[in-house]
Amino acid sequence: MLEGLHPVSPTHLMRLETSEKAARRVADIVSETFDPAETAVAAFEAPDGRIWLVEVFFREAPDEANVRELVRVAAGEAVAACLTFHAIESKDWVRTSLDGLKPVQAGRFTVFGSHDRDKVAPNAIPIEIEAALAFGTGHHGTTLGCLRAIDRLAKARRSFRPLDVGTGTGVLAIAAGLRNRVPVLASDIDLVSVIAARENAVLNKARNYVHAIHAAGLKDARFRRGGPYDLVLANILPRPLVGLSTDLCRLVAPGGTVVLSGIIPPHANLVVSAYRARGLRLVMREEIEGWVTLTMRRGR
Repeated sequence: MLEGLHPVSPTHLMRLETSEKAARRVADIVSETFDPAETAVAAFEAPDGRIWLVEVFFREAPDEANVRELVRVAAGEAVAACLTFHAIESKDWVRTSLDGLKPVQAGRFTVFGSHDRDKVAPNAIPIEIEAALAFGTGHHGTTLGCLRAIDRLAKARRSFRPLDVGTGTGVLAIAAGLRNRVPVLASDIDLVSVIAARENAVLNKARNYVHAIHAAGLKDARFRRGGPYDLVLANILPRPLVGLSTDLCRLVAPGGTVVLSGIIPPHANLVVSAYRARGLRLVMREEIEGWVTLTMRRGR
């Protein structure tokens, strides 16, 4: 998994060699604690298959004692003692972040890096996502849950008018566009993410489907002009999901579906309650690797 808005000029790296279970716990707690615009977290299996690696890239020098305490809480004293910190040169993280990643299967989708192009099945819908200054490679439970939801919904309905809020790398917008052969409006508050989403759309021959815009929130007139939407994707975090609930639900068409993720289990009921209060009902809750994806629907 590789999560976070990769720092434009990372200066420090935290590295850990441990078990898969501990690696996932450490990556999750660091992702939840630090600003994703200031850090990037990668957890992946080493090439020899014996251990897992966790690498955290910081824009500024971290408080090492604070980071060790977080790791101790998540995985124990012995794991925390194994942390190492290093000063790094700009962009050293790009290749090392992807070296251990493998193609991800989600329904008909296969998300992969360029080094795995030869491993994609002929009948899959391929989505190539490289390291970029944006969130979303498909290797995290949140992105995987959303991709599965897109694939399930496509089997039930052939036409969509999708909106992807907080698009990151654009992987969900690309998936929705390619799967349903329809245009998708994708937005992000971070301009670097918007640029990455546009580049990835071109890379995946989805330029005619994905329209990525730079916008904060959902009050921009471009959202209203493109709506109402019968599929809204929002893979962000619980607090902004709740904060956006009123504006987001106003953009959902009658009978439309909303897929929400970036949620840890203790916060799921809070998000469900916010959207229920605005006329949506819970259709499906899926938990993958400790992350919840909610599928909710507006009545007709």
